[in-house]
Amino acid sequence: MSPVLVEVPLTTALADLDEALRRLLVRELGRHGFDGVKVAFDAPTKEWAAALAGPAVNLFLFDLREARDFRTVEWRGEVVDGRARDLRPPLPLEASYAVTAWTRAVEDEHRLLSQVLAVLYAYPELPEEVLNGALLNGGKPLITKVGQPRDGGGADFWLAVGGQYKASVDYAVTVPVQAGTASVRGPETRSRTVRTAAIDGPRGRMEESHRVAGTVRDGDGAPVPDAWVAADGHGGLAVSDAEGRFALERVRAGTYRCTARAPDGRQAEGELVVPGRGADLVVGAGGTAKRGRKR
Repeated sequence: MSPVLVEVPLTTALADLDEALRRLLVRELGRHGFDGVKVAFDAPTKEWAAALAGPAVNLFLFDLREARDFRTVEWRGEVVDGRARDLRPPLPLEASYAVTAWTRAVEDEHRLLSQVLAVLYAYPELPEEVLNGALLNGGKPLITKVGQPRDGGGADFWLAVGGQYKASVDYAVTVPVQAGTASVRGPETRSRTVRTAAIDGPRGRMEESHRVAGTVRDGDGAPVPDAWVAADGHGGLAVSDAEGRFALERVRAGTYRCTARAPDGRQAEGELVVPGRGADLVVGAGGTAKRGRKR
């Protein structure tokens, strides 16, 4: 059984989500003449409301639960320092807010709430330019929902927070929470030696050939699939898989110039020593070549 490594990550996902929503509302409300509106995340109690000095929008985080429609069960593989491991998928967490508008006159309150609804509904995904902190590393868009049904009535909600009943709209954002759990599979196998002998040949005479492997990645470290990889003088050809990995079979011992060519024409060159630990090739941008690391 593979050992399980737990490294609890440092995350500020919910605080970063609050800041992203604040940025979005302040920006969009200001464009439509609602300057100076305070965006708050406090519980909308009577005491909080009494302390307001001007118009405000309140987003109260009242519920957190798994977004099952976005659940992923497949663990993702990666190689770190030559050791392969599988990463547990992140938890898709649905963060739900009760959104209210606060002004002195009810007509102004309804105007403000209408504009807030227009802003939230205009973005089924949170725009990248308002994201910050842990939200920048999720790799997937943050899906939003507006006005979905809530378990329980609105009056019960206001009774629970100790406030006066008020019109509110529910707003939910799905945020990935990193697991920090990995299953370690041990060192990556990159080479294999095969020894063969002819049946009618001299006793003790063996011929060796090797299987050598490596990776093709771009300058950002992302794998490059479907790249052609060849070693000068070998005569064979390999194609990288979805993880950027390739393997050359039946390679004689020696030193080779290894070349990779991505589907978009970018290239990389590196030195391949056989037997050895293979080669990691990095393709350059714009069709230029970068030399891979010698392993």
